[in-house]
Amino acid sequence: MSIGIIGGGNIGLAFAKTLSRAGIAATIANSREPGSLKESLATLGPTIKPGTREQAAAADIVLIAVKWTKLPQAVAGLPPWGGRIVIDANNPIEAPLFKPVNLQGRISSEVVAGLVRGARLVKAFNHLRADVLAGDPGADGGRRVLFYSGDDTAAKAEVGALIDRLGFAGIDLGPLALGGRLAQFPGGPLPNQNLLKIG
Repeated sequence: MSIGIIGGGNIGLAFAKTLSRAGIAATIANSREPGSLKESLATLGPTIKPGTREQAAAADIVLIAVKWTKLPQAVAGLPPWGGRIVIDANNPIEAPLFKPVNLQGRISSEVVAGLVRGARLVKAFNHLRADVLAGDPGADGGRRVLFYSGDDTAAKAEVGALIDRLGFAGIDLGPLALGGRLAQFPGGPLPNQNLLKIG
């Protein structure tokens, strides 16, 4: 199973760090050329490689975490997704003002799904701050909780297995219409809830 990351910001790099810690290989791309990631990846070890957007998008599982206004550009012109898994780690808000985007009643994952038609979308890795996500998932005898949701049962099972392999405790919130809204930031009740599962 290959993994790609589109987005070299805080969340993309935090996800890359969790993969590196578990010895899992991935290709990460940003909006510039691969060499621009050299310094950011220097401490992550040899399993995380910089690549082009096309190389990252060709993986079996692709996490997308970019600035909300850059999303259409980040996925534009990529080859068909062909049923591969896209992890939506995006939130409809942007620094420095952190003003919520008006989604006209839709949840953010519906918007993302429309941009990656043909992919099996799973919402995950968006509800914790980057520094918490990048930290040790084990604490106080438990495992840090990561929520995920989606409409494709098999895709959710694969993402859930990856979450478990990374040392987190995954909790399936159900379909996107429910789980996507619960975990969406801003608006949902679950973002920034740093919870542990004991036992």
